[in-house]
Amino acid sequence: MSLNREHEIHTRRRGRNVGVGLMLGGFVLLIMVLTYVKITQTDFELPANQQSVDN
Repeated sequence: MSLNREHEIHTRRRGRNVGVGLMLGGFVLLIMVLTYVKITQTDFELPANQQSVDN
């Protein structure tokens, strides 16, 4: 039994899967960057109305 050429539908699916994978990777990267920036932010202050409640 010989190997057949790949059908057109498989080529289309691969293209879509690569696109979805890139979008998912970009989304994960965006969340990681936002988390990193929020964690390393040093000038964080509570809003004035929350400072009086905590003290």
